[in-house]
Amino acid sequence: MKIGLGIFATDYTIDIGELAMLAESNGFESLLIPEHTHIPTSRQSPWPGGADLPKEYYHTFDPFVALAIAAAKTSTLKLGTGICLLPQRDTITTAKSVASLERLSNGRFIFGVGAGWNREELEHHGTAFSTRFERLEEQLAACRLLWGEGAARFTGDHVNFSESVCAPKPLGHVPILIGGESDHTLRRIARLGDGWLPRARHGFDAALELARFARIAEKEGRDPSTLTTTLFGAPPVPEVLDGYRSAGVDRAIIILRSEPAEQVAKTVADITGRLKSSFL
Repeated sequence: MKIGLGIFATDYTIDIGELAMLAESNGFESLLIPEHTHIPTSRQSPWPGGADLPKEYYHTFDPFVALAIAAAKTSTLKLGTGICLLPQRDTITTAKSVASLERLSNGRFIFGVGAGWNREELEHHGTAFSTRFERLEEQLAACRLLWGEGAARFTGDHVNFSESVCAPKPLGHVPILIGGESDHTLRRIARLGDGWLPRARHGFDAALELARFARIAEKEGRDPSTLTTTLFGAPPVPEVLDGYRSAGVDRAIIILRSEPAEQVAKTVADITGRLKSSFL
């Protein structure tokens, strides 16, 4: 099982390039960052994590800009969105950003996506909250076509473009990981994705959840062995991580707090020390 790091990359925490170099030099496989374009001050949508929305949600860098900086400072570290809020983005420009970053990083990009929970944020982008999942599915299908050889066209309820060429193309297959824990999400992954990006909370039982994932994939006609599981928010506890590994989790992402550089570096060193002999 591979071990990666995740952080809200903000304007007040460690420089993303510095963190990427720390992660790579200490043996971590990947670095994932989330996004929010803005946070509407109405705050009508409840945050799934609790009552008060943490400060870092208001301060996130654009993930493609930040990960380009991280790519320039590293050579082997995989870099990903965890998650990209695709339904509030333009499909074609996002496909271009993904292909550009994947190619410029020499194939190191991981495309983690989700539909989003903040109704007001989505609606400011012209996306209806009630149809965000339908839009997400069309966008993923359209992106795959745009990344393929030659010209592409797409006609749907949410995405439409006539025959067009979007280049440069990615160097290889862009892995799409989809966040969420519902059966609907797992069916969506089996049809359109390469892997699952669930959260390690609410009593996540890896063995039971991966068995559920496999059953749903098989019902959708997908070989479960072709799909991966990246567990987001895993604790840096060897015994817990070993359980995830035994259950078949492919990658565990440990989340760092958005703190000043010195504190983040200290935390990375502490996690490295705990996991070095068994996981890094």
